[in-house]
Amino acid sequence: MASPRGLRRSALSAGLVLLCLGLAAAAQAPAPGSRDPLTGVRSRLSRDWVGQRQEPTDLPILVMAGHADSQGIAGAGTGGAAVDLHGARPMQRGIRDELYWNLAVARRVVALGLQRGLNIRFYDPPQRTIHDGDDPRTNWSVGKAHAAAGGYALEIHFDAYGPDGVGSGVIPALHRPFSRLDESLAQAFGGYPQQFRGGLGGPRRGITLLEIGKLEAPLEPALRNPGSRERALAAIAERVVAALEQGLGRQPGVASVDGRVGLAAGDQ
Repeated sequence: MASPRGLRRSALSAGLVLLCLGLAAAAQAPAPGSRDPLTGVRSRLSRDWVGQRQEPTDLPILVMAGHADSQGIAGAGTGGAAVDLHGARPMQRGIRDELYWNLAVARRVVALGLQRGLNIRFYDPPQRTIHDGDDPRTNWSVGKAHAAAGGYALEIHFDAYGPDGVGSGVIPALHRPFSRLDESLAQAFGGYPQQFRGGLGGPRRGITLLEIGKLEAPLEPALRNPGSRERALAAIAERVVAALEQGLGRQPGVASVDGRVGLAAGDQ
């Protein structure tokens, strides 16, 4: 269990975040290395790319939760500062806290995107542990096929806490010239170098990775606190969807009745 001092600190951080959620929902991320009131520090790494490729407004967008198919395998996502450093209980038994929040954000992004008329869907693997990364049921395989067919594949992540983490930002897909969707998300969250850590498995397969923020204060307490959780998740989803809309040349926040959605096997 968390110590009384740790709980008081988390409660204070969450209270401060509550005051900023309204602004954080619509505001772009701050300058590199500075702190956003909700998502925390932005990537300090130099972004060496600009997304300029135009996409059709009805571009099929696939959203996935990072590490949804690799639980129990090394590198299956961060446990978060609350669990690893302060002894808090995991949000859900059997999965890392990062996956819990990846799923929560991904589902909200798709739900909000559908309300706003985006051609967007969510893929959730049928198993939480798939050892072969090239198994056709993994995020990598489904995302790769979606990108190869001309769609946009986006995987949601939360970064590691402390010095192991970098902060919020976009790691773009490497299979073709960077798109305006990549650029718009980078304007909202920050950006990583295109060859971050030598080129990650997802981007090499055509999947853009979005790090929402480090799983530590101020972001993690705002998510864990029941009094601020829904507003924090709504603010994050709004920022992601607004960036997607801008990247497609749409007016953010305008609902439509002609959006389209499809469900793949394993979608929930």
